Amino acid sequence: MISRTGYLYETRQTEKEKMKIQTAQYFLLASLTVSLAACEPRESAEARTVETASVPQASKAAAYRFVTSGDANAARYRIREQLVGVDFPNDAVGETKNVTGVISADSKGNVIPAESKFTVDVSNLTSDKDRRDGFVKRRVLETDQYPTVTLVPTKITGLSLPLPKSGSKSFDIIGDLTVRGVTHPTTWKVNANFQPTGFTGKAATAFTFRDFAIDQPRVPVVLSVADTIKLELDFSMIKEAKK
Repeated sequence: MISRTGYLYETRQTEKEKMKIQTAQYFLLASLTVSLAACEPRESAEARTVETASVPQASKAAAYRFVTSGDANAARYRIREQLVGVDFPNDAVGETKNVTGVISADSKGNVIPAESKFTVDVSNLTSDKDRRDGFVKRRVLETDQYPTVTLVPTKITGLSLPLPKSGSKSFDIIGDLTVRGVTHPTTWKVNANFQPTGFTGKAATAFTFRDFAIDQPRVPVVLSVADTIKLELDFSMIKEAKK
């Protein structure tokens, strides 16, 4: 039989052991919390570094530099499709307003490709059908792996210096378009309206699924999808002041 003194002693020892375990658990939890908190800023900083590095920086060679401004910038695709149960074909149109861009040129008007780039976030392309949007993102563009489409202008034809300060002008932009990791040369037809501080307008190009190694969509609710994809870009560019 255990005496009262022995019982009290064992009870105190058990309570001390419980306190030690609880204290150890508290410090372990606190250490994990501090470690996770310390990791968070580093990840955010890395993300900001990647984002900043993707924006072409100006050099001394850049005599002209125009950047996207305002909320008028947008990109969209148009694909002719024939739906089951519908007598006539229609254009499937998806759009995003997450567009940023810059065009740099030297004193002779030559584009500087290393300092020129348009980036379109295609992860939020939206059309009039949620099912189509999901298919385009998951199966066509694979936006989880390739969230952006980029255009690097390499040459402008039909537009010379000095740039107009008013009126409209049509010209071509030749550039390398990258979709889902595949780069293909493209020519964009541009219609622009000029102002003293910049220009606004629309640009359009077309290509096939094969140009970017993309399988032509085949789904039960769609009888046929045209092989030609049209891309359109609405832009609002302002002249960037030299730093």
